[in-house]
Amino acid sequence: MNSKTDKRKAAPLLDAQLCFALYSTSLSMSKLYRKLLRNMGITYSQYLVLMVLWEQDQLTVSEIGERLVLDSATLTPLLKRMEAQGLLTRERAASDERQVVISLTPEGDALREQAVELPREVLRATESTAAELMAMKEELMELRARLHKNTGE
Repeated sequence: MNSKTDKRKAAPLLDAQLCFALYSTSLSMSKLYRKLLRNMGITYSQYLVLMVLWEQDQLTVSEIGERLVLDSATLTPLLKRMEAQGLLTRERAASDERQVVISLTPEGDALREQAVELPREVLRATESTAAELMAMKEELMELRARLHKNTGE
């Protein structure tokens, strides 16, 4: 047998890899959200920050980072852009000058009403039922938890 052919047969196939299925699905989901969020004038990353603040306003940068699994070096420029857009404010905490507290502005809070339709649009675009998407989300969250446990994160 040809050793080149043997190596090719032994190599992992892209479409057989869970990592590629997750990666390519994430890209497709991001593309969908980019389209849906265009009318709101925000990016997907900004939408995630807003969702965290809609759940609980006045959080520190580190608290938002924990929820979104982002470090402050990634999050800070995003928050500065959102502040420039008038969606939130950033203020030093009175109790600890090292911490920055992020709060929604009325403009940032107003986007919540527009965002109410997004889950229905995602449901339609995925051609899935709400139960199917919920089950998939639960499986992915369990997978993420196991990966965090086994990678020490």
